[in-house]
Amino acid sequence: MSSSARIRYSFPVLGALLCAVTLGAEPAVDPDAGARLYGQCAACHGADGAGSAEGSTPRIAGQHYSVLLKQLRDFRGGRRQNFRMQELADRHHLPQERDLAAVALHVNRMPAAGAHGLGDGTRATAGALLFGARCAACHGADGRGSEARAVPRLAGQHYGYLVRQMYDAVDGRRATLVDVHERPIEPLGFDQVRGIADYLSRIELR
Repeated sequence: MSSSARIRYSFPVLGALLCAVTLGAEPAVDPDAGARLYGQCAACHGADGAGSAEGSTPRIAGQHYSVLLKQLRDFRGGRRQNFRMQELADRHHLPQERDLAAVALHVNRMPAAGAHGLGDGTRATAGALLFGARCAACHGADGRGSEARAVPRLAGQHYGYLVRQMYDAVDGRRATLVDVHERPIEPLGFDQVRGIADYLSRIELR
């Protein structure tokens, strides 16, 4: 697609599951079990949860527990499509609901690590302005989301992953990103998408 093409998506959609979500009754969590069970995740996400800088696998270390648990539930329930993740979140690999919760807690407690996958920097300033105007109301001015509302932290996420998730939402591959938004879908150019992703990827996590 040319850079002049336009796409449509709901602005707070950037990368995730966003504003209000209902997580349901929370199971008892065993952090030690989470560390053990995470071993089967490390092949893709890395032992440190940093993912892949080119964006094929997201940085998950330190993500909000509520967000991580909802994603695992969505993969298990088929609400989010990804063959590998659906397989690993099934009842063969994570038999009990408490196992999902244990993995989510373990990943949440990991320190953010690894190099950021960045864009070329040419659109980051414009992306910051767009993010502030269109996305910050849900994701926060610094892109750190909300544990209480299960709004994902986007700050420090890999550029390539953020861009891909936005495109997936537009193409219907992540329909839940659109479903949870009530505001009208508005047009965004590809350069604007890339600018927002580049800006978010450059926010340092501490």
